Amino acid sequence: MSLSKTALPFIFLFGLLSAMFAQARGTDADLVHWLTSDTAAFEKARRQNKPLLLYLEAVWCHWCHVMDQKTYADKQVARLLNEHFISLRIDQDARPDLANRYRDYGWPATIFFTPEGTDMVKRAGYIAPDNMQQLLRAIIADPDPEAAAALQLHKTTATSTVLTDTLRTLLQQRHRETYDPEVGGLKTAQKYLERDSVEYTLLMAANGDLNQAQQARQTLDAALNLLDPVWGGAYQYSTGFVWTKQHYEKLARIQAAYLRIYTLAYAQLKDPAYRKATDNIIQYLKNFLLDKNGAFYTSQDADLVAGQHSDSYFKLDDQQRRLLGVPVIDKNIYSNDNGLIIESLALVHELHGDPAALGLARQAATWILKNRQLKNHGFSHGQIKTTTTAARLYLADNLNMARGFLGLYRATAERHWLQYALDLTHTINSQFNFVSGGYASAAQGNFPVQPVPQLDENISLARFANLLYRISGQPVAAEVAEKAMLYLASEAVAGSRLTEAGILIAEQEFAAGPLHLTIIGSKSDLNAQQLFTSASNLPYWYKRVEWWDKTEGPLPNPDVTYPSPTRPAVFICTDQRCSVPIYTSEKMLEYLHAS
Repeated sequence: MSLSKTALPFIFLFGLLSAMFAQARGTDADLVHWLTSDTAAFEKARRQNKPLLLYLEAVWCHWCHVMDQKTYADKQVARLLNEHFISLRIDQDARPDLANRYRDYGWPATIFFTPEGTDMVKRAGYIAPDNMQQLLRAIIADPDPEAAAALQLHKTTATSTVLTDTLRTLLQQRHRETYDPEVGGLKTAQKYLERDSVEYTLLMAANGDLNQAQQARQTLDAALNLLDPVWGGAYQYSTGFVWTKQHYEKLARIQAAYLRIYTLAYAQLKDPAYRKATDNIIQYLKNFLLDKNGAFYTSQDADLVAGQHSDSYFKLDDQQRRLLGVPVIDKNIYSNDNGLIIESLALVHELHGDPAALGLARQAATWILKNRQLKNHGFSHGQIKTTTTAARLYLADNLNMARGFLGLYRATAERHWLQYALDLTHTINSQFNFVSGGYASAAQGNFPVQPVPQLDENISLARFANLLYRISGQPVAAEVAEKAMLYLASEAVAGSRLTEAGILIAEQEFAAGPLHLTIIGSKSDLNAQQLFTSASNLPYWYKRVEWWDKTEGPLPNPDVTYPSPTRPAVFICTDQRCSVPIYTSEKMLEYLHAS
């Protein structure tokens, strides 16, 4: 029997009301007594000497909705939790330290802690009511069954930023062996663009590796299936070892990552489908995640009705979707997400020459500076609700905003953006420097769960700080880059993942300076503007393009002495020498091609 289109809204409404009434039933004893403050929850756990359950959920997460409706609505689960545990639920988007620490387990992620804050049992994804009852009873009987297996990555650091030959060979081997030759991407049930793996593959392709070029194209082409053809934007992933069983949540950080990769891919490979992908993502950002004041929201839900798969909904056209409603958008504005989007939009302008993308990046950066910057030059995660509330500082917010500011400097040569990036680097070095190696995910302070370094953040930090040092010449950037790289170069850290190409990229960038071009000429001169645009458009991320308008004073990093050309010119430099002055974009490209 087929249903008319007019009947569909009532079916969705009935499902929504049914879910609401199901959650409303039951006595107080049948409901989990949730706390939402980690400080209060751990204080209560210590006072009552009970283990603590941390339920890391997400507003957009389908299986979180299902777990709420089935598992945590189960009376026996609720009674076991209320009697024997302290229950804490946290939106992982609101806590980047916990989100990055337990990302491999979710979402939802279920983490059990001792009252002192040591994690002891970790479970990934949806847990059915019966299985949860069994797990709770097992922990009640033996409250510390898994703690001894925890790998203490924060206690390791290397003696050199150069990987050992053995470790480098291991990472290269894992990069090759984890590639899925059948459909592209990693050999995992979930299919998604793993940013560093794809970027490393593109770098290998640029160096002449034809096999890596083919693999890059296969993965990039397959991942186009994760783009919404109606509204735009990238879904988070697909399941079942294929690219066509999409999970429909759209996260700001995913949009930023996919926008960055497809921007790099189009610049290098010139496939129009990749440029179309960047336009698709920007369309979504503008139409759904852009706040009226210019910053970006956090996410959009996977479900129209919480807990109900929305396959049929996302097969509809725009008019049909809107007739049924629009999945919930989380309108929190977080610094970390905005920093990533700013960087990616600035890169679109840098490599593609897209002034509209640059305009979006500028207005988001301006809003975050006005509304999230703290007195110490750091950035809060979200809104500070009262003037007496102490902001918890997270590395993700400050690092991602620093990357965004550096991206804006690269795209515009406007020096105030570079200064913002340097200010944040000082903040990172003073607030997140971890005594045993690397940089911790949060500043030391009133955190019941001790912040420790996270791998992805330190990869991003090492690459950012190294390039910032090359551009600015400031010692603090070199110090941060070296410490992050020493953490990454230790065997315990680098070998802890199925694959981690980001460490290989970071090592390559440490080993040699970036492509270095300096334009000398007034910023009001059209010829100088054209030279800067052509240099910026070169298809590389790891490059140092400077524009020396002498009315602005010396270059930020005056490590090269240049002659004074009589008209706008570009100089191309290596560690050993610089070119003669080059006066046209065509001659610049000829020189680069010949060398």
